[in-house]
Amino acid sequence: MQEFMNGLQGKDAEGTIRKLIDLLLKGNLTEQDARQLSELGQEAVILSLLAANRKIAQNKHPDPSIPSGQKSIYTKPNRKKKQSKPGARKGHKGSCRPKPKTIDRKEEHRLDKCPDCGGELTRCNQTRTRTIEDIIKDLGTEAVEHTIHRDYCQSCKKHVEPKVLDALPKSTIGHRLVVFTSYLHYLLGVTYSQIREILQAHLQTKITDGGMFNMFLRISRIFEPWYEQIAETAKKAAVLHSDETGWRINGVTHWLWCFTSKDACYYMIDRSRGSPALLKFFTEIFEGTLVTDFWSAYGSLCAHSFQKCLVHLLRELERVDIRNKSSSWELFSKKLRRLLREAIKLRHAEGYDPEKHKSRIDRIRKRLHNLTIQEYQDVDAKRLIKRLKKYEDQLFVFLEDTSVPFENNFAERMIRPAVIIRKNSQSNRSEKGAAVQAMLMSIYRTLKIRGHDPMDVINEALRAYVKTGQLPVMP
Repeated sequence: MQEFMNGLQGKDAEGTIRKLIDLLLKGNLTEQDARQLSELGQEAVILSLLAANRKIAQNKHPDPSIPSGQKSIYTKPNRKKKQSKPGARKGHKGSCRPKPKTIDRKEEHRLDKCPDCGGELTRCNQTRTRTIEDIIKDLGTEAVEHTIHRDYCQSCKKHVEPKVLDALPKSTIGHRLVVFTSYLHYLLGVTYSQIREILQAHLQTKITDGGMFNMFLRISRIFEPWYEQIAETAKKAAVLHSDETGWRINGVTHWLWCFTSKDACYYMIDRSRGSPALLKFFTEIFEGTLVTDFWSAYGSLCAHSFQKCLVHLLRELERVDIRNKSSSWELFSKKLRRLLREAIKLRHAEGYDPEKHKSRIDRIRKRLHNLTIQEYQDVDAKRLIKRLKKYEDQLFVFLEDTSVPFENNFAERMIRPAVIIRKNSQSNRSEKGAAVQAMLMSIYRTLKIRGHDPMDVINEALRAYVKTGQLPVMP
């Protein structure tokens, strides 16, 4: 491109071309600007086309190491308008907020005179009640001074003293405050600065970022057995979902992996997005069904069966439909889309039974095989046929096992809170912070999946740890 610039005459022409190319790349080039560009000569037109081609190539093949949250929004396709109306379906039973179980305070309200005319009121026996829940004014932390008596034991020949169960040894911050702040950060994605603001403005207490992280680091070391237990539970799941997303540690690209089942959610942050990270988690053959997208790294694993996400396949068909209008592609896309939708519809049919519908399942598999052996001239059709051949036995496992879904939405829902944390906190600044991040996110999310209150469970576990020196079994 610089050779073309050197061939142009005068700085004015070069400045004009740069201005017109900038308008072209931003999509603001008018017809008058285009005519002006053509009048500047063949070199100017070639330079503009090369610049436009480079930008199209960058948008078409973006850097895979860039997390989706850091991509410019104009590179993402606009979301289609939602067809169904929001809210529950017609006829659905309404719901309202439940009344509080206990009443802490009662107040009576009565007028002394009429608010309209100021006249005298005749007292009646009519009343009504209204319950209002609100935050107590001037909330604050409670500072408790513990006087610990030390006495001498004649049998042990040493001084002994009772343990204070409200905080970890040598800690000046109680369990509830530690659990509350870690709950905000690792489950809800609240940043350190926001937590400091909440504590100072609403709870009248102060804590530094370093103080918070030291607390989180300390409890993560205590709860490491729970983290390992979650990993073992995930590895023994009958159906396990897996997904990954970009992550950063001190500005260096890493990957956050999510392995989740109906009762466990395990996060792992690793430098690799390929088989080394997967083999670090799957140390043995996986005996269940692994539900994933079409990322090739999963091919290095040994599992009882795989189910590839059909929603990813349908989305790709939609993306290619936008840019590819060839008759060969349209024919292939129509056949594949119809086959996938018929399989999904069969799975959701009332009274579906794999044994009862075995013949239909066999016909669907045969149609898929026939589709993969057909010849198509279109490049996109050839590319997807190659993928269908590779994963032919992993597309319709959900028809034979009713506990297996046809999509990987569960893993995407479980990884979404981590994506929100990444956008708010910009990932981690150290390997130590990333380890704490993965561990506490896994514990909080797993307790949430199992229907427990994470704050109550972890608070009681910390009290038991201080009392006995051992962590109780994870509920």
